[in-house]
Amino acid sequence: MTTAPTRPVRSIRFRLLAIALLPTLVILPLLLGITIARWNAKFDALLIAKVNGDLTIAHQYLSRILENTGEHIQALAVSVAFRDAAASGAEPDLSTFLEQSRQALGLDFLILVNGHGNTIAANGQSHSNFPVVASALAGRSSTAIDIFSNQQLAEISPTLAARARIDLVETPNAVQTDKHSETRGMVVQSASPITLADGTRAALVGGILLNQNLVFIDTINDLVYREASLPEGSKGTATLFLEDVRVSTNVRLFEDRRALGTRVSAAVRAAVLDDGQTWLDSAFVVNDWYISAYEPIIDSFGERVGMLYVGFLETPFRQAKQTTLLTIILAFLAVAAASVPIFLRWARAIFKPLERMSDTITRVEAGNMGARTELKAASDEIGRVALHLDGLLEQLQQRDRELRQWNDELNERVAERTSELELANRQIEATTKQLIMSEKLAAIGEITAGVAHEINNPIAVIQGNLDVVRSVLGEKADEANVEFRLIDEQIHRISQIVTKLLQFAKPEEYAGYLERHAAKDVILDCLPLVQHLLNKAEINLVLEDRATMLVLMNRTELQQVAVNLIVNALHAMPNGGKLTIRTFDQDMDGKKGLALEVEDTGIGMASDLVERIFDPFFSTKKREGTGLGLSISQRLITRQGGRISVQSEPGHGTCFSIWLPEAS
Repeated sequence: MTTAPTRPVRSIRFRLLAIALLPTLVILPLLLGITIARWNAKFDALLIAKVNGDLTIAHQYLSRILENTGEHIQALAVSVAFRDAAASGAEPDLSTFLEQSRQALGLDFLILVNGHGNTIAANGQSHSNFPVVASALAGRSSTAIDIFSNQQLAEISPTLAARARIDLVETPNAVQTDKHSETRGMVVQSASPITLADGTRAALVGGILLNQNLVFIDTINDLVYREASLPEGSKGTATLFLEDVRVSTNVRLFEDRRALGTRVSAAVRAAVLDDGQTWLDSAFVVNDWYISAYEPIIDSFGERVGMLYVGFLETPFRQAKQTTLLTIILAFLAVAAASVPIFLRWARAIFKPLERMSDTITRVEAGNMGARTELKAASDEIGRVALHLDGLLEQLQQRDRELRQWNDELNERVAERTSELELANRQIEATTKQLIMSEKLAAIGEITAGVAHEINNPIAVIQGNLDVVRSVLGEKADEANVEFRLIDEQIHRISQIVTKLLQFAKPEEYAGYLERHAAKDVILDCLPLVQHLLNKAEINLVLEDRATMLVLMNRTELQQVAVNLIVNALHAMPNGGKLTIRTFDQDMDGKKGLALEVEDTGIGMASDLVERIFDPFFSTKKREGTGLGLSISQRLITRQGGRISVQSEPGHGTCFSIWLPEAS
């Protein structure tokens, strides 16, 4: 009996060793490197996302300051105390009242300005060339951030002019400048219109100087970076810039001195002030690197006049990242050092059985015990085993191909039968729905015809007797002309309701009288019809009319649709809420038209209800209503080439949108 050659055994050993070590020493380090790179990118992205969220909080606080200032000025302008002080006609009394109100509201100045822009009461001068003041004199309250020159501040108050002055500190990487100080002031300015006792128009103007307003900037910092919101060693900062100069900040130049008068880098200035972008990246702030967010501040003229900044120290995060990366690398080296010997033992456990298998196969081959391959030699033990298994594998592969073919044929037949059954089920379901709908509509047609006959007869009697009354009264009938006209209108309205019932039952017999009109006029006609529902709950009605186009549709039909949507919205707010009706121009599929939206803040609807809301006879009001309102509305709008859709979310209200083409 011959023995197996040793050279193939050595060959398989080397290959097994390579297979065992390749994942640990090549593939795993490559995957680890890719993972670390992606983790590093995600880590940086999370820091940017956090500072962006911090900037959002700071922006909301600044917006709230503007909103509160505007609300306080408006409330004071319409207060009884202010009217009494203004009606007295005594300038000292009015000035005293304004000074007391200024202190109570925490304002830096409060001035009464007449229609010519001249100050009526309070010390200093107002400047009506600001759009905020001009808007108030025109009758509209307005609030914005504006930049006052030092002279303008001095005319209001020398104290404000002195507080606004900030000496510039030379700052690396900033844009070169010849200025040595910043004397302008960034002011939150609000103005509200008033009417004086003599009927002349005036404006109440108040404001807050943000320069060196440390309470303002520290409040932002406390809101954004609450205790324990950042890791140990990091700290959050917030700053208000007038152009590129820090006029209010909690960034420290030294331990006991804030970095007022330092300036932002040229790169940040160019991106934020020049290009109007929001900066979300690392930036060098005074004396260290911070994860920073800057956004431009727009004044009432629409100009970028400053920046709002928040950020936190980058060093702790960078150190944590480096520590994590070092830990991962050391852990990999430790795992590799521990696993390589284990892999080598596993490899030996594999090729030793293979050597025994090779010896066994050689003995079987020497005894000619049914060898099934014509291969005379092989490069290694695995190849020799493959020679013996070729025949078996070929047979198994052939059997597998036959089984797969039979399986595919069976699957195709099952799929065909399943598809035929599904199609038949859908056809049966559709036919059933059509039969049910046909029966319901047929019943509606019969009922509607009977209702129309029964209602039209009393209408005719009422109309005839009304004419007889007019004839009997003669000229005296003119004294009750308004009452007769109201009766005629209500009779006509009953007739229209009957016509609409017939039209829904047999819409193909009614084309409707089309006319061009503005959607706003139809909405205004609808409001008196639903006023009793508005009075039942505390409903805040908001009308927003921005549409300039006319629509071509039967006025009564459009009014019917609008009333239906408004009533549904009011029913969805039994405890009160806000009803918003909007009209605006909108193009759809290349066609000009206008949109009508009816939005409420009611209970909303789930997605399964939204899908069925336009089905006939479907109602969310259980025993109330017929479920035909929205179905009729959809039919009327679709017949005019328009569209109606709905968006709703439970607990967040519902918005119905109607689009109609422009009247040609």
